[in-house]
Amino acid sequence: MPSDKRHENVVPIAFIGHVCFDEITPFGGSTTVAPGSAVLCGAMVAARLGVSCTALTRMNESDAEIITPLKAAGVSVMVSYTTRTTYAIVRHHSENPDERELYVKENSGFFVPDDLPAGFRAHTVHLAGISDREFTLNFSRLVRERCNVLSFDFQSLVRVIGPGGRIVFTANPLARDFAKLVDCAKLDVVEARLLTGTSDPVDAARIVRGWGPREVLVTDRGGIVAATDDGIFKASFCSRSLVGRTGRGDTAISAYLCRRLAHGPRESVAFAAAVVSVKMERPGPFSGDMAEVEERLHETKVIDVDIA
Repeated sequence: MPSDKRHENVVPIAFIGHVCFDEITPFGGSTTVAPGSAVLCGAMVAARLGVSCTALTRMNESDAEIITPLKAAGVSVMVSYTTRTTYAIVRHHSENPDERELYVKENSGFFVPDDLPAGFRAHTVHLAGISDREFTLNFSRLVRERCNVLSFDFQSLVRVIGPGGRIVFTANPLARDFAKLVDCAKLDVVEARLLTGTSDPVDAARIVRGWGPREVLVTDRGGIVAATDDGIFKASFCSRSLVGRTGRGDTAISAYLCRRLAHGPRESVAFAAAVVSVKMERPGPFSGDMAEVEERLHETKVIDVDIA
């Protein structure tokens, strides 16, 4: 994803979004509470793969242990302190990993201009929210000025916090405004269906790409579809289990963006699928390494749906 912008002292990749406590109840399993969020999952992928990265977040200062895993992994963490730390609940009521009940009990609030440190620059920034209470269009425009490539997770719009904190999946009217602003978009099949009207991830990726992003990733239980200037590619997962399903999409987009720093879309989507396949076999953020990913790449199938 080339750009005309050039800056000195540019961070290769940065993740912006709330860190949170994740209360997760897997289908047929026991409830656990642990540090989570799209930012945590994404930044841990970069760190484990040896890519220097930064995380910008909002949280209550008393919950400092939530960012301990990031710091221990070598991630540079920049925090704006607030009165609350986001607390999310995920409940799986069936064997289908795409069927989930979500709640956000506590929320750290929208990012504001002062949350962007002076002099902050990154080659790639991924806006990694978990609900509609994190990014305004104006804040996102400010971030756009600080990076070469801006990536956006559409769950940050579609997951609307409703009464009682329950997440109500909603076709947010701002979706196309954000799509025009960003270079890369990530959606799962549920979000894609809501915004485009189709359950076919290939068709959904084509539609969203028509709104503006040069590259669009759509994930589902089977794998990742990437619609790009080079064509449309579908890479399949090859996990032995799904105990680590939570964070699938966050891991996919992070692995893709990290690989895209120096590789093309087709290789990057295959790489991302391999990383996710390893990640889903263990609860929590990605804890594998390059050796595991490279081994899994040999099992990863990529279909050239449409070559440009």
